[in-house]
Amino acid sequence: MADLKVDLTAPNGKKFTLPTGLFINNKFVKGSSGEKVTSINPTNEEEICSVEAATADDIDKAVAAARAALNHESWRDITGTERGRLMFKLADLIEQDKETLATIETWDNGKPYGDSLGDLDEVLACIRYYAGYADKIHGETIPTTPQKLVYTLKQPIGVCAQIIPWNYPLGMAAWKLGPALACGNTVILKPAEQTPLSILLLATLLPKAGFPPGVVNITNGFGAVAGQALASHMGIDKIAFTGSTATGKHIMKTASINMKNITLETGGKSPLLVFEDADIEQAAKWAHIGIMSNMGQICTATSRILVQDTIYDKFVDQFREVIKTTSTVGDPFAEGTFQGPQVTKTQYERILSFVESGKSEGATLATGGQSCPIEGKGYFIQPTVFTNVKDNMKIYREEVFGPFVVIASFKTEEEAIRMANDTTYGLGAALFSQSLELSHRVAARIESGMVWINSSNDSDVRVPFGGVKQSGIGRELGEAGLAAYTQAKAIHVNVGLKL
Repeated sequence: MADLKVDLTAPNGKKFTLPTGLFINNKFVKGSSGEKVTSINPTNEEEICSVEAATADDIDKAVAAARAALNHESWRDITGTERGRLMFKLADLIEQDKETLATIETWDNGKPYGDSLGDLDEVLACIRYYAGYADKIHGETIPTTPQKLVYTLKQPIGVCAQIIPWNYPLGMAAWKLGPALACGNTVILKPAEQTPLSILLLATLLPKAGFPPGVVNITNGFGAVAGQALASHMGIDKIAFTGSTATGKHIMKTASINMKNITLETGGKSPLLVFEDADIEQAAKWAHIGIMSNMGQICTATSRILVQDTIYDKFVDQFREVIKTTSTVGDPFAEGTFQGPQVTKTQYERILSFVESGKSEGATLATGGQSCPIEGKGYFIQPTVFTNVKDNMKIYREEVFGPFVVIASFKTEEEAIRMANDTTYGLGAALFSQSLELSHRVAARIESGMVWINSSNDSDVRVPFGGVKQSGIGRELGEAGLAAYTQAKAIHVNVGLKL
């Protein structure tokens, strides 16, 4: 362990020691190849540190550890109440290290520090929510005939691989760890190669909370190596993934090797509909949150704004004013910053390529569309708005994943619904109207897993989260999230039937 840690001082002055190994069996260990994952600060493009990168051999070791833990009495035989206590203890330890974890998240990811602190609040809420559920997961008796007793058990699925995205590293980890642990599973979690740091500090808290060795393992690494090894491993019973639709399709195909249980939360091109009776000022403010928060790097981002033609110009003016007064781009550790840098150079360049695509296709660049580095450094992009957008344009149809929005118009309610549903995605949708009748009617017809009425991108740990069409399979959060990590076993007891 002596050479598997590094002393760091973050830009905000916070000092801490970060482990850099793979976390297997409650210990930090070296990777088998010596290969590293290097984390880059997107604010100034400088290296923060490097951590071990897992190979297929390392994944084998982690799977073996998780399988042994699944079958060991220290985890298998404890009560749900005891599992809940471990989870509550973990949440308490996370809360004690909240500022350090938020610091790492901002340094590694680029999101404003205040947002990172907010993410930690959600981490705590999620783990405590599922800790409370740990002793409330049970089967049922099913009346059949007087000569038979039938009951069901809800049992853990087994060894679960969890592949986490880079936009909300700790938040997405909590969404997956919470229900998996509450249900008694064991886990191999792979953080995104772009943001591997914060989960390693969290890993140090697992033994302190009392989790037995092997219950949670963290395997930093590259998607093409460690992620592929997890998706194809015969010893993995379930895989949960959050990320792009293209990668989700690949994982789904690869996981078929042993018909793994899967949960996929993938891409989106979510619409936000503004009807002519809407409160335009509120619609503009919520639309801004829906696409510009977290640098636009949100799977549910309402990145297609559809506005009734009678108020189109008025809304666009109001929306641009909100951007002007709210979207302060700058150092994510600086007070008052709303938008930090994009997470990586690759993502930064991808967003700028969409700007060029929009221009070449004939859309009107109403705001932004340029890089805005600080002292010549950082992956900063101005909040970008395209108007006069047609439904056959690339910027209208493809997920950009940045502070980039297109605004189109509709004439009628039917046209608005048609335009909203004209996408391969179906993760979220928002609509603004002061008519309850219209709002509920339209919400019911939009093809998405979630609809927000007079808000955008609301989320709560108690409420199911997930999509339809090519936005994913299954649900996370809420009671529905438990279904992804349990399997029902039916037991038939003969109490007198003679042959």
